[in-house]
Amino acid sequence: MNILKKPILLLILPLFAFTMAHKFYVSVTNVRYSEDDKAIQITSRIFIDDFENVLQERYGFDAELATKNESGDADAYLEKYLRTKFVVDINGKNVSYNFIGKKYDADVMICYIEVSKVDLTQTTSIQITNEILTDLFDEQQNIVHFNIDGKKKSFVLLKSDTKGMLNL
Repeated sequence: MNILKKPILLLILPLFAFTMAHKFYVSVTNVRYSEDDKAIQITSRIFIDDFENVLQERYGFDAELATKNESGDADAYLEKYLRTKFVVDINGKNVSYNFIGKKYDADVMICYIEVSKVDLTQTTSIQITNEILTDLFDEQQNIVHFNIDGKKKSFVLLKSDTKGMLNL
C-alpha cells in the first residue's frame, strides 16, 4: 500500500501548487503633452478590486465600483485618495491638477488627470510621484510611461522608490 501512496502523492502535490493564485499588483500610467490643449494629460490604469480594497481599508468606504450600486460619493473618495498618493512636479515645483474622471474597461479603472496651462518651452523637468496602492500592497508596482516632446522614458515605481522624472 505504501508503494502506491508515494506515486499518487507525487502526482497530486503539483496540482495544489496551482490552486493558490498569485495576484499581481500593478498600475500603468501614461503621461503625455497635448499641444492643442497646452496641458499634460495623464491616464492611469488601476485594477478595480485593488482600488476598492484601498478605499475600504483607508476610509471604511464601500464604493462598489463598476456596479449598478456604485456609490455617488465614489469619485470624491477616489480623488481624495489620488491627491494624497499621486503628485505632479514641474521644474521642481508641485503643481495642481484636475481629476477629469474615470471609466471602466473590464476589470480596470482608467483615471484621467490633467495639468492645464503648461508652457512646454519653459518646462525643464516633469516628475511623477506615484504611491497608489503602495500603502496596501508591498508588492505594488506603478509603471509610469512618459512620452513628451519626442522624449520617451519609463519607470517602474515601487514602495521604496516612488518617483520618476523626465528631463526635457
